[in-house]
Amino acid sequence: MRHAAFAAALLALASLLGGCAPSLLVGAGATTGVAASEERGMDGTADDAIIRAQINDLWFKHDHAMFLDVGLQIYEGRVLLTGRVDKESQRDDAVRLAWQPKGVREVINEVRFGAGGGGAEQYGRDTVISSRLRAELLFTKGVVSINYSVRTVEGTVYLLGVAQDQAELNRVIAVARNLADVQAVVNHVILKTDPRRHPATGAS
Repeated sequence: MRHAAFAAALLALASLLGGCAPSLLVGAGATTGVAASEERGMDGTADDAIIRAQINDLWFKHDHAMFLDVGLQIYEGRVLLTGRVDKESQRDDAVRLAWQPKGVREVINEVRFGAGGGGAEQYGRDTVISSRLRAELLFTKGVVSINYSVRTVEGTVYLLGVAQDQAELNRVIAVARNLADVQAVVNHVILKTDPRRHPATGAS
């Protein structure tokens, strides 16, 4: 299973970094309307995509296992790391490298290390949870689902993005908690009015 995932990940990374500009332009054109509807806008979406590609490249060159095992969510330069690695040093390296690309404002470390994970069966359950949650949010009244990034690891749902207000965020968390097989919900979503979205000029 890991070999197949490795091959797929390698192909994806090559497409991002290896001179496939025409296909990237086609994909960008197909998603322009979606990006423009997000709180981060088209520029923010493009910036996050560049950060993602750069972090993945750094991870892949440093440690292939890190590239496969650490999950990456990005919204407006806020980077959320999830997953499980074998050693604490791998987790530390993943965080260190994630800070390197220009435009990274925050790195949130939720990576676990050591034994665990649950194997392919747990991975399948996690995938189903994330898919169900995205579908539920799409049809939940009062929720702008496009502004949320979702990932599930070992039954824990991780949320990142921008909420219109606290009431909307509460709805999202409630939907996630009520899904079957969800063990916990970890929220890293900020509100639309949060000053971290627009740091003062000259702030690091």
